[in-house]
Amino acid sequence: MNGMDLLKPVIEAANRNNAQVDGDYLDDDGLLCCGKCHTRKQLVVHLPENLSSSGMPREMTVGVPCECRKKTIEREERLEQERKEMEAVAALKRQSLMDDRLADATFENFQQTKQNARQLRLCRRYAECFNEMMEKNQGLLFYGGVGTGKTYAAACIANYLLNRRRSVVMTSFVKLLESMMNFKEDDSVLISRLNRAKLLIIDDLGAERSTDFALEKVYDIVDSRYRAKLPVILTTNLSLDELMQATDIRYTRIYDRIFEMCYPLEFVGRSWRKAEANRRFKEFETYMEEGDDG
Repeated sequence: MNGMDLLKPVIEAANRNNAQVDGDYLDDDGLLCCGKCHTRKQLVVHLPENLSSSGMPREMTVGVPCECRKKTIEREERLEQERKEMEAVAALKRQSLMDDRLADATFENFQQTKQNARQLRLCRRYAECFNEMMEKNQGLLFYGGVGTGKTYAAACIANYLLNRRRSVVMTSFVKLLESMMNFKEDDSVLISRLNRAKLLIIDDLGAERSTDFALEKVYDIVDSRYRAKLPVILTTNLSLDELMQATDIRYTRIYDRIFEMCYPLEFVGRSWRKAEANRRFKEFETYMEEGDDG
């Protein structure tokens, strides 16, 4: 197959894609112009001698996109890219903890109190400035008591970014370790998949079993984000003292790496879970007592 055999279908396709439509016209040089944007839809090209000697003319008029057609093509390419990104996000989301319980986690739905107002402000700021946070490989470490809103705050950040087509995976160390134990390929393959996400959120640091296998994998996951220069958000029920004063080398190398990457943010206050349980208890109690009156 010679050069002309390769070039001919390309030229034919260009002519078809930029054919004359109602409103188009010829300019003073006899070249087709778009009736909308008034830019040329044809271009005169001069072929090299080795191609023209194969029977093709030295000079050819070839179809080219006009300016409005170029914008249409760019828009279609952008939409296609966005579609692919959303498909990738959806696939990542299906693998995460972003279930129905956290699907409505938004900053607008965050129940602000005096104890968590600063945390809410910083979390929102982090999400809004995520591009800069990513450039700096700046992560967050949410620590504090059970039920103080750490997971919900992390989910607010995740949903904010996902709604803006930024890839986020939110999972837990327990779930990740289970996946690794059942994963048929090398662990590096799974970690590589996680690192496709711009932000990795891992819930419940410290809940994993304290085995050499588990702790090694936790370190591998955290360290891979560090080396890839990608941010991570971690939540834990451990106190800052427990994290900073660990003496077991298996833990200290994990926590040291985390403190290199993450800004610690404490969550305090009454447990939202206990408050909700108490509200439901009182609601049911009132309902039953009203039934007795009947």
